[in-house]
Amino acid sequence: MNEMQTVFAQRPPHEPLEKIGARGRIGLVALGTDVNSETDLRRMLPDGVEIFTNRVANQNPVTAENLRAMAPDITRAAAGILPGDSLDLLIYACTSGTAVIGEREVFRLLRAARPEWGELPCTTPVSAALAALAHFGAKRISLLTPYTEPVNRELAAFFHARGVTPLNVYGFGIAGDDEMSGVTRASIVRAARAACREDADLLFISCTALRAAQAVEEIETDIGKPVVTSNQAMVWHALQLLRSSPAPRAGFGKLFSA
Repeated sequence: MNEMQTVFAQRPPHEPLEKIGARGRIGLVALGTDVNSETDLRRMLPDGVEIFTNRVANQNPVTAENLRAMAPDITRAAAGILPGDSLDLLIYACTSGTAVIGEREVFRLLRAARPEWGELPCTTPVSAALAALAHFGAKRISLLTPYTEPVNRELAAFFHARGVTPLNVYGFGIAGDDEMSGVTRASIVRAARAACREDADLLFISCTALRAAQAVEEIETDIGKPVVTSNQAMVWHALQLLRSSPAPRAGFGKLFSA
């Protein structure tokens, strides 16, 4: 057998290597059962900002007990994203999970994965939503969710505690992530029309599993008010936290055009 010879390609001297995610590296802690948030976020992010994902163990149905049970695995999942390499931001992509576990505790668990970086910027769907509500000066909101009644109560209580009044909650009453992601755009648009009260400042569509971001502009035209969704708000907030990042892609509502 002839000896194999390896030939190495030659790069020009001093040619720099390209950094993947040169305009921003986002570490995404997604749910193990999540089939939507990565696709949604990548669709909205500008070129040069990249998402790197690991998954946290979770169980269906979506109940307060099962949401709290995710907490011990958040640090492990975050630590597995580009270990030994750099990240600019960490995201925990569960709206109801953050409301139940607590925003401050989620941030602590995320940052524990990178203690050498101190106060690494972090966000969650509810953190981003609160920033978006402040941007619009919204204090009275309508909520559209896919959740069951007990989880809806947890989410409404979270907003109340942060000085936001949910005037009403309208939902699909679904208990599983896979079913939530299967809700059609047409169903989301119809539900949004029914959900938003006249006296609400805006409509918040909760849950990273719902494919609502692409329907935002259609819904805003229908109801005549701003619409904020979990994934749309996370991208908007993440780009603010990155500071030097470019603007998000167009076509995702008043929040992105602001």
